[in-house]
Amino acid sequence: MEILAINGGEKAVKKPFTNRFAMDGKEKNAVMKLFDDALATGSNIGYNGPEEEALCKEFAEKMGGGYADGVNGGTNAVYVALRAINPEPFSEIIVGAVTDPGGMMPILMCNCIPVVADVTPGTYNASPEEIESLITPLTAAIIVAHIAGEPADIKKIMAIADKHNIPVIEDCAQSHFATVDEQPVGTFGRFGAFSTMFGKHFNTGGQGGIVFTKSEEDYYKVRGVADRGKPFGLPAGSTNWIASINSNLNEIGAAIGREQLKKVESFGASRRAVVEKLRKLLPPSVELPKLVEGAESAVWFLRLTFNGKGMSCTKDEFANTCAAEGLPINPSYRGALPSLMTWFTERRAFGIKGFPWTSPEYKGSNNRDFDIPNAKAVMDTCFNLHLNESWTDEDIQQAADAFNKVDRAYRK
Repeated sequence: MEILAINGGEKAVKKPFTNRFAMDGKEKNAVMKLFDDALATGSNIGYNGPEEEALCKEFAEKMGGGYADGVNGGTNAVYVALRAINPEPFSEIIVGAVTDPGGMMPILMCNCIPVVADVTPGTYNASPEEIESLITPLTAAIIVAHIAGEPADIKKIMAIADKHNIPVIEDCAQSHFATVDEQPVGTFGRFGAFSTMFGKHFNTGGQGGIVFTKSEEDYYKVRGVADRGKPFGLPAGSTNWIASINSNLNEIGAAIGREQLKKVESFGASRRAVVEKLRKLLPPSVELPKLVEGAESAVWFLRLTFNGKGMSCTKDEFANTCAAEGLPINPSYRGALPSLMTWFTERRAFGIKGFPWTSPEYKGSNNRDFDIPNAKAVMDTCFNLHLNESWTDEDIQQAADAFNKVDRAYRK
């Protein structure tokens, strides 16, 4: 009888899983060239320079055409996109229940009110029907996150948004070049907001982000909002046109990003190949995600569903046991439910009086709790496996061995 590692037995995972090795000498050389040029000219390395300009053009081309601007984080990418829409204070912004807090907090930073849409059952992505049920005359925008690399049902969401004439921001922080019907996410809505922090498919160093749009007019709004309201695209003699903060990407990050961007499609393809190999080896207690029709995941992490039929454990017990065997697992994604966090439930955005929720200018309910049963339920059935594009067949096999060992131990 096998002894589980959680009970003192030997771990099923014998060797560390292969790391990404996503960077190589090309990124190093690109950054060193910036230093060499700075030393030769006596100039410091800055921002809004040729590296960022090139990165943004190359990114927009890869998205199928349009405009892009580099910013200093994924949270600020959402913030900049929202400020470019420029919603009136105390209007409502619909956002999915499952997201990084950084995908929801920019709403408050714009003095607007987050309205939380439940997810499609069994997924982490916002439900089109739940979104539509929350639309009121106060709704100024919809933020749609594509979680785990899995595209949301963006075509249906866009049909709803267009019907009500509401702009959409796609939060693509976890879904670089995921597609629906071969169209990249981030190109369906008015804006696509991307995180390029160090852990994402392609990165610009420690932190970074990109805002994409198909509209030249919106592009200049994004440029201005990201740089303290500077009058990009406005007539000569114009001054800063809106109050904002400095959200610029720097040239070092852009140089790294240019090299990473060349690899991003192969990263996604390799991750999907790992998933397909793993699919054939998993026990019946572990199910892979079912995507919306026509979708292709970027697999930032792999959302797995626990099938408890014939098992004598809960999802949490199963996932924690798998983690003890050495699998790189997040047993619970409950940390991606911002509306249940202290900052949200106690209305901590500005000061101590609950602003902007409590402002007399807000015409909605200032103490509204959002019922998100689907989001809570999916946390009881799903857990996340962290894999990467460099996993070998040996990595895949030992992951499968660990899952199967735990399956055998708990099977009735």
